[in-house]
Amino acid sequence: MKYTKIIKDALVLFVITLIAGVALGFVYEITKEPIKDAKAAAKQEAYLAVYGDAKNFEQNAKLDETVKQYEAILAEGGYSNVTIDEALEARDAGGNVIGMVLTVTTKEGYGGDITITLGVSKDKLVKGMEILTINETAGLGMKAKEDKFKSQYKEKTVDQFIVTKTGSTADNEVDALSGATITSNAVTGAVNAGIYFANAYIGLGGEQ
Repeated sequence: MKYTKIIKDALVLFVITLIAGVALGFVYEITKEPIKDAKAAAKQEAYLAVYGDAKNFEQNAKLDETVKQYEAILAEGGYSNVTIDEALEARDAGGNVIGMVLTVTTKEGYGGDITITLGVSKDKLVKGMEILTINETAGLGMKAKEDKFKSQYKEKTVDQFIVTKTGSTADNEVDALSGATITSNAVTGAVNAGIYFANAYIGLGGEQ
């Protein structure tokens, strides 16, 4: 009798598990595409935030191949602990390439990885920078997400930004966040790496 009850309970548990598994699979299939679309929309929004002049962003085989070689390219510029995660051509309404948008991750953040998106025009002008992911100290490093800090990179044509604690007096200078020099240097390093990559792509004969 006891043995029969054990088998019955096991069968009930099996059926419940089976139903739950099927239900989860069903839910996954239903939500897979909406989630994918939502991520694509969020990425498009981020790109527009850093390159408002563009009408769309497209992949390019040569650019994709160059992204795969980012380590060697960045090493030539002395950039380490930075990855170029993605790069797309920015195009105007007529389909002309006017620049590129990049997703860049630095491992130099105080609280871990920081990922930014960056827009760089055909003539090497930084169109904008946005923070995608960051986990810095609240009230200090997290202020990197504020426009006051991010705007320091916008509409500047420089080969490299430098961080200063004494107040910026030139286009290539970025005021450090108070109490968050590590974060300031990390974000600036990611921006610089993105600029270097974009300029290197142009030098390699990219379609920009």
